Amino acid sequence: MKNLKDATFYILTITGFALLMYFIVKKGEPLEITKMTKISEMADSNSWSQIKETLHHNITHPLAILLLQIITIIVISRIFGFLFRKIGQPTVIGEIIAGIFLGPSFIGMFFPEYSLFLFPKTSLPNLQFFSQIGLIFFMFIVGMELDLKTLQKKAHEAIIISHASIIFPFALGMGLAYLIYQNFAPENVNFLSFSLFIGISMSITAFPVLARIVQERQLTKTRLGAIVITCAAADDITAWCILAAVIAIVKAGSVLSAFYIILMAIGYVLLMLKVVQPFLKRLGDIYSHQDTLSKPVVAIFFVTLLLSSFLTEIIGIHALFGAFMAGVIMPQNLHFRNVFIEKVEDVSLVLLLPLFFVFTGLRTQIGLLNDIHLWEICGLIIAVAVIGKFFGSAIAAKFVGQSWKDSLMIGALMNTRGLMELIVLNIGFDLGILSPPIFAMLVIMALVTTFMTGPALDFINYLMPDKIVSEKPSDIQSQGKYKILFSFGDSERGKSMVRLVNSLMGKTSNNSVVTALHLEPSNELHQYNIREVERDSFKPIKREANKYNLTLQTSFKPTLDFEKEIIETANHGDYDLLIVGMGQSMYEGSFLGKILGITTRIINPEKLYHTLTGAEKILDSGFDDRTNAIIRSTKMELGIFADKGLKKVDDVVIFVLSNEDEFLVSYAQKMIHNNESRVIVIDYNDKIKNNAVFKENIRAIEQQAPNHIAIYTPDKITETFLQSMDLLLISVDAWKSLLELEPVWLTKVPSVLILKK
Repeated sequence: MKNLKDATFYILTITGFALLMYFIVKKGEPLEITKMTKISEMADSNSWSQIKETLHHNITHPLAILLLQIITIIVISRIFGFLFRKIGQPTVIGEIIAGIFLGPSFIGMFFPEYSLFLFPKTSLPNLQFFSQIGLIFFMFIVGMELDLKTLQKKAHEAIIISHASIIFPFALGMGLAYLIYQNFAPENVNFLSFSLFIGISMSITAFPVLARIVQERQLTKTRLGAIVITCAAADDITAWCILAAVIAIVKAGSVLSAFYIILMAIGYVLLMLKVVQPFLKRLGDIYSHQDTLSKPVVAIFFVTLLLSSFLTEIIGIHALFGAFMAGVIMPQNLHFRNVFIEKVEDVSLVLLLPLFFVFTGLRTQIGLLNDIHLWEICGLIIAVAVIGKFFGSAIAAKFVGQSWKDSLMIGALMNTRGLMELIVLNIGFDLGILSPPIFAMLVIMALVTTFMTGPALDFINYLMPDKIVSEKPSDIQSQGKYKILFSFGDSERGKSMVRLVNSLMGKTSNNSVVTALHLEPSNELHQYNIREVERDSFKPIKREANKYNLTLQTSFKPTLDFEKEIIETANHGDYDLLIVGMGQSMYEGSFLGKILGITTRIINPEKLYHTLTGAEKILDSGFDDRTNAIIRSTKMELGIFADKGLKKVDDVVIFVLSNEDEFLVSYAQKMIHNNESRVIVIDYNDKIKNNAVFKENIRAIEQQAPNHIAIYTPDKITETFLQSMDLLLISVDAWKSLLELEPVWLTKVPSVLILKK
């Protein structure tokens, strides 16, 4: 009754007011006679022309152009970033090359009309301002990611290595400037300014990119990783202070004027450290216990960021230094840093920072290097950059007591320039110190030195492999034991896996080794909180294991290639059983009901290759590509666990569809012995009935544990029966067969462990 009343009111209201508006329009039409003249006559004859003019005006409007630019930039940056990540390079390399691709070096050269439409000169100031906002937020994040406590602990070695890695290339850069100043410096730029900027561009290190490389190569917990991260942090702080001084000298025009700017900069730093930082720390202590921060508190921190950037801009040392300084003085409270990085990072890194890459690409005209001599100069710049940074860092590291291998690896890592180099180059270009050809050469140098980091590390490891360490007592003790590795994502699935593992080896835990592996996307981790993330990831898993007196070894790895990491960890660890969670199925619908409808999939090249070569059917198992890769590449027995909230493993059902499923009996035996589980074996095709060995193995278990195992025929499979079960055990081949048969009860099965022999 209420719905009818509401509908009646809605219809009467809309209809009544619509009629009233129509009546007003009709009454107003006679008033047009004194206002409308020739326009009304032209409207009918040129309506299509007007539509075209309107569309052209709308699409060339500055806002429409800006939105189209942002859409294009984000899509192209994501594509290039993905491609370069696939070949083992940092995403930032792909994004930088995406910027060059969209600039005059490629799109502008081969598709000039499209480039002129998408990036008209009048739109570039808008793009620049947006990119500068993105850089301000990015430098704020960089400042927050610096762990000053770690810096203080390892200050001695870090300062020696980092300062050597600055002074070596800086001096070589100034020497290089002496050689190229006459031919490549812009007009009205003095040698001091030009040489200082060439020096600083040679000596910068990209802390964020370096931190990602250290994480992805699992060096974070090593002594080498700790030293190189600390060196990069010290390098960043020192380099930005030097850059601020260089900018002051360049803008001031004279040493005396620069002295006043530097004095003001020192006053600004003291204000931030002695006044603003204690205030923010006190604010952080007050609100540290709250789960979320109120908007006024968030506003205070953002205003601090913007005011800091504003002050350094008007002093004359660039807004980016202010943003960096604001990040450094943020409260050390991890909760605060997590909140602000989450608030700022996505908008900065995904939306605004790619605009900076493209804006840099629009300035980079590789086509200007149209002479062999210019490419020789470019090669000389790259050589000076690598020699100064690589060998400067390596020699200093060796001097303070590092091994030759670690010293060379420190040199290779400190030679990474990435985004930080582009920021410095753009500042120099904006100040008119770098000419377009030199700017293009330095951008190429930034790309080459960042690109070579990974291959250089691999080459050093190849030349100087780690010595084979004798086995530890714990390794010797683990020999001959049943070793299980399980990889979990979220904590709930991890706890279910602990219950599953306990059912397999609860009473024999003294003769077993269990390792829990957790992988985190390395691009979502930050250097300052990686240990906290590791601790929080394993806390609920360890708590669950303690309920069963189960001893767990843990392994935490940041990575962007999950299946590769799982495969390498499992194959190199000599495990007997690997358990992984089932990834997202390629079918839509409810869990396991996804088998009932096929959805569109993005074509995976590797999967397509295996399909074409016959190694994999198009509709193979309902697994995602990641799980299929693990199935193909692992050397031990594999369990693919589809969790539907496994709380206990008391009642287990095993499906037998072929003679090859005989190996499942050993799992039934383990669960009965270790967990006293009750096991029902479904003889789907009378395979047990017609196989004497199979039948004898089950009878042997029944004699050892009466009333714990039974054989059922398929007609016993009902929805009620399946709901009474805790776990389904099935082989991969049997699972594929069930998918082809598509029985109606398949969507009602409990948690599933799909096993590959």
